[in-house]
Amino acid sequence: MTARARLFSALLPSPTATESLRRWLGARSRADDRLRWIPARQWHVTLGFYGSDLPDERVAWLRERLRGAVAPTLWLAGGGSFPGVLWTGVHGHGLPELAGAVRPRGEERPFRAHLTLARGHAPAALAAWARALADYRGPRWTPGEVVLLRSDPADPADPADPAGTGPRYTPVERFPLSGTAS
Repeated sequence: MTARARLFSALLPSPTATESLRRWLGARSRADDRLRWIPARQWHVTLGFYGSDLPDERVAWLRERLRGAVAPTLWLAGGGSFPGVLWTGVHGHGLPELAGAVRPRGEERPFRAHLTLARGHAPAALAAWARALADYRGPRWTPGEVVLLRSDPADPADPADPAGTGPRYTPVERFPLSGTAS
């Protein structure tokens, strides 16, 4: 029997999309210590959050739900903030349908496609960055898979994250997508 784990399904941005956004943020973000910037290796677009769940059961459920699922064509553009969160928007054809297929039963919150860039309790910084992101538009990309990820708390001993900037995400299973949305 598999132990419960904190799970979510996500799309990972392409290397081209990641590099474009990383270049755009550049030194400006490194110089702004009012926010805790999420490392690019942790960037993802959450499709469904399952909380504490049984990995084997969620894999079987997703395999069924994603059978024949079509890959959306996406781009990162603009930005905004939720309380304590700075994000860039994720736009594209087929994304709402894909998210609808994998969202957990009973989820009533509307799907807001975004990629979290930073966290913090500095409203002026969040607002300034959201305004600056209005000019950003990244390249189009087509994800080849949905990834089921396990989220574990930050490990202060992790040499890849010495600042302890956030949780570690570990792939549990990958689900290939077919074709592309028009």
